[in-house]
Amino acid sequence: MNQQAAGVLSYAERNAPYWRRNLFVCVFGSFTTLLSLSMLLPFLPLYVEQLGVRTPSAIVQWSGVAFGATFFGTAITAPLWGRLADRYGRKPMLVRAALGMAVVMSLIGLVHNLTELVVLRLMAGLIGGYASASIVMVGTQVPRERSGWALGVLSTGALAGNLVGPLVGGFLPTWVGIRGTFFVGGAIIAVAAILTIFVVRENFDRAIDTRKRTNPGVASLPSVNRGVIAVLLVTAMMVLLANMSIEPIITVFIEELGVAGDHVSRMAGIVMAASAFGSMLTAARLGALADRIGSARVIIGCLAATAVVLVPQAFVTQWWQLAILRGLMGMSLAGLLPSIAKEVRHAVADHNSGKTLGFLQSAQFSGQVIGPLIGGQIGAHVSLRAVFFVTAALLLVCAGLNGWTRRETVR
Repeated sequence: MNQQAAGVLSYAERNAPYWRRNLFVCVFGSFTTLLSLSMLLPFLPLYVEQLGVRTPSAIVQWSGVAFGATFFGTAITAPLWGRLADRYGRKPMLVRAALGMAVVMSLIGLVHNLTELVVLRLMAGLIGGYASASIVMVGTQVPRERSGWALGVLSTGALAGNLVGPLVGGFLPTWVGIRGTFFVGGAIIAVAAILTIFVVRENFDRAIDTRKRTNPGVASLPSVNRGVIAVLLVTAMMVLLANMSIEPIITVFIEELGVAGDHVSRMAGIVMAASAFGSMLTAARLGALADRIGSARVIIGCLAATAVVLVPQAFVTQWWQLAILRGLMGMSLAGLLPSIAKEVRHAVADHNSGKTLGFLQSAQFSGQVIGPLIGGQIGAHVSLRAVFFVTAALLLVCAGLNGWTRRETVR
């Protein structure tokens, strides 16, 4: 006998009255937390220098370590927090992430040496992850027919935070100082924590939501969907890998295009922001399209479109051509993460949804770490333009894998 026949409402059905207000808070919280984490990009090398690092090469090296430590920490703990969300509810994970990040962000403004900076950035990833927790809550509460759109809106908030953060970090230190900027970031996240505590609503019944369902139609899903989920996790990693593979060499690539030295950093910033801006324009629309025609089709189409847009980037002769193509690439990439999250959510049982979505977040952040490493190595040992060809080929392979799993699932 299934849960509906027994008169027991599912988690999504019990939380149907709350999902819209919760989505609003999650979008705001994802925006503010990612804004606070990314706004240190413009002045991070200056802060590292203030902490006693002197040589330019060491400043660059330790700035990269400090910045990447947060994503590394999130990749490690996302499955753990997802599992705990399945066991104790989604709201406690949001509150934990917001309060933890607010405290850690403020403490970064008090560090005395480089070790403390790296450790605190790592802790921000280990105990934070508000955006990841938001995906778990939204993905499990929103009605199935609206999940693509809702996850697209959530993705737009996160992308906006990553886009606006460096802009805020460019001028805020001139008003409050570098250390003061971290206190402002902590205060912004604290606002998100307050909203999460007092506005987010959740009806979580541990006795119901943590037990396996006896629905015969669902019982066979896990064995069938293991291969599908594995391909989706690889695809999620490739999304971030494709976007980040060129990031460490964009400045050098723009120099090769003949941009004057005093304008290189500015043009590089525009090119880097173009991808996020393009994604903001289409994330919600492509998420809604996944609701209408199916997420698998959107995933395959976006992977192929991104691969096609990557190839001409290797042949640009002007920086503005690269910016336009990166913007188009961002528009096609935007449909991937919401559609993948929607597909993963519907491929697993309710009692495992948080854990599986946590693994999805780990895969994404792994791509964010691996992408720059692969791009840097190819750019150093082959050529800068070869990075685009290799990334496009990897995306086409992923498109083929998703097409194959879709055919097997239908069969």
